[in-house]
Amino acid sequence: MKYSKILLFMTAFVCIALQASAQAASDSQTNTVGSSGDYISPNMGQVANSNNPDTGLASMMQWLDQPVPNYPWYSSGGSFYSQSYSDTTFSPFREYYTSSGTPVVGGIISNPAKFDIAQKTPSRIYYGTGQGLPYTQYVSTVPSKTNDLWIQGATNWTQYVVSPVGSWLQLVANAPVGGPAGFYEMIQTDTTSSKYNTYQFNPGYNTMNFYADHVGRHTLYFVVNNQPSNVVVVDVFAQAPAGSTKPVHTIS
Repeated sequence: MKYSKILLFMTAFVCIALQASAQAASDSQTNTVGSSGDYISPNMGQVANSNNPDTGLASMMQWLDQPVPNYPWYSSGGSFYSQSYSDTTFSPFREYYTSSGTPVVGGIISNPAKFDIAQKTPSRIYYGTGQGLPYTQYVSTVPSKTNDLWIQGATNWTQYVVSPVGSWLQLVANAPVGGPAGFYEMIQTDTTSSKYNTYQFNPGYNTMNFYADHVGRHTLYFVVNNQPSNVVVVDVFAQAPAGSTKPVHTIS
């Protein structure tokens, strides 16, 4: 019952916030990180002038206010969703997805496994804007009890990826206290659908596979100990045959 209430609240919250973010991006309105008015830094779990004590929610709100590639997820008509795209659309994100992974049976992600951060520390982390930050600087700034979710690449982590349908992504979740977790996925195309499942997270860093099996904008986050993580977003497209050319979308 507790997670059902959280699901209803968070689904409504994310839908409204994503729509607002998409409209802001299309109007070319962006927030300046570190400006005197609004934010300290993206997704650091601290809003400079916020009275919201929940660092997870504050983190999510900050991410949603950042510009992402202006794909027409919220436009009318279905032609956009049936298009295929050339390799140039996916190449900037090549390090973050593969053609194989651990099977996901009856859920959203594979069962979380313990992740040794000391053995595979990322060089940099990237937010929804594409802005990078050295990992050492990130861990010295982020609150120690924040629930974090990332997409793992060969050398870096990110919160935003464009991938071909049918590809696999490796997620890394940091749940400092561990325990039962509600994991949420919202898929946006010309309609919106949502999924929810529960998993057992180890204290500290966990790793799991996510299978990008449907075209659409996939928004992912988890909740442990009533604290939501940041969101990660995976824009999934059909890939055109090699040699074909399709329009490449740019960040507005």
